[in-house]
Amino acid sequence: MHAAERMAGTSAGGSMSSSSPALHRRWRVVAAASVGNALEWFDFVVYGFFAVTMARLFFPAGNETISILLALLTFGVPFFMRPLGAIVLGSFADRHGRKAAFTLTIVVMMIGTAIIAVTPTYATAGVLAPMLVLLARILQGFSAGGEFGSATALLAEQNPERRGFYSSWQFASQGLTTILATTFGVVMGSTLTAEQVDAWGWRVPFVFGLLIGPVAYYMRRHVDETTEFLSSKPSGSPLRQAFADSKLRLLIAFGAVVLCTVSTYTILFMPTFATRQLGLPVSGSFFAGLVTGAIQLTLVPIVGGLTDRWGRLPTGFVSAALILLLVYPLFAWLAAEPTLWTLLSVQMIIGVLTACYLGGLPALMAELFPTQMRTTGLAISYSFGVAIFGGFAPFINEWLIAVTHNKLAPSFYLILAAAISLTALGAARRIGLR
Repeated sequence: MHAAERMAGTSAGGSMSSSSPALHRRWRVVAAASVGNALEWFDFVVYGFFAVTMARLFFPAGNETISILLALLTFGVPFFMRPLGAIVLGSFADRHGRKAAFTLTIVVMMIGTAIIAVTPTYATAGVLAPMLVLLARILQGFSAGGEFGSATALLAEQNPERRGFYSSWQFASQGLTTILATTFGVVMGSTLTAEQVDAWGWRVPFVFGLLIGPVAYYMRRHVDETTEFLSSKPSGSPLRQAFADSKLRLLIAFGAVVLCTVSTYTILFMPTFATRQLGLPVSGSFFAGLVTGAIQLTLVPIVGGLTDRWGRLPTGFVSAALILLLVYPLFAWLAAEPTLWTLLSVQMIIGVLTACYLGGLPALMAELFPTQMRTTGLAISYSFGVAIFGGFAPFINEWLIAVTHNKLAPSFYLILAAAISLTALGAARRIGLR
């Protein structure tokens, strides 16, 4: 554990002199945040990985494209609940503690997952089936709206001198989510027939998340509240403080999130893109996503640790600029040579650039806001960014392809996202962040 923290970067002796019990407490928080966060996002995003199956079973419309659009639309609808979850749970965390909100989010997510796991299909329950799925997704959206702020604040406040390293586990654990979800996709795509997946296989990932949920809940119940929160005077109205005193900082954080969320959900969309647009096998497209998740899990903490020495902005600027410049040629190469090797190469490159961008982002956002309103600021900026730009990214990409008849259309959306986030990083530099 000591070695892991030292490898994250060495700036002065404050953290080197940390006692062993303090290090153990910090790593318990990292483990609780990572396992719980990975399972929360697993429950949330696995729906997107099985969008084609969900479209057939819950949204039969007589037209394959319309069915998939309806399924992807349902994937995006709960993102409208994220801002509400961010406002309610973010304010709750800033008044009552990160740990309390941190624990509550996983309970709500488990309820939503349980509903999906047991809901009968349209053929059995008729219109009730998609309504129950929509309800479950709304609950998951509300939970996810509070998860980012509470988990990131808890991680960022473990050690101010290692804020980049500790807070980076927020996004590293989402890489674990991708590994879990795509592993299910690879195994199920290679071992089950389409009929078996439709009959019962699609429920397996949701049942898995439901069974592991109590473990994550137990871990979260037994972490300590942060010293930074306990030593600060809670704000009577963190929401009002955020909008009254930190509007520019909210906008900067919101803008920085845009590339993060669009690139993440474009990667999520790739299995659907690979099978529908490129004619590639399902198992191969999921394997490419698995590699991307492994890159994120490994690289994000390394980059996060480096930002403690170099600052948050340099890696963000470079990676966002490279995404802006390279994403169109990468999609053009993939469309011209639609092979599993090309898909793997393209997703690896995008995965590395995305991981470099994500490494310092949580710490950058945390440092934009004071402790008394940190969770609220984090939750609102992130949830609105994801709701507006990320949640509908799979739907927008599918729609753009259908309208333009151009397989390169997803790259246009990524280019726009990179341009917005580069502008936000420039504004962050102007207000003194490094």
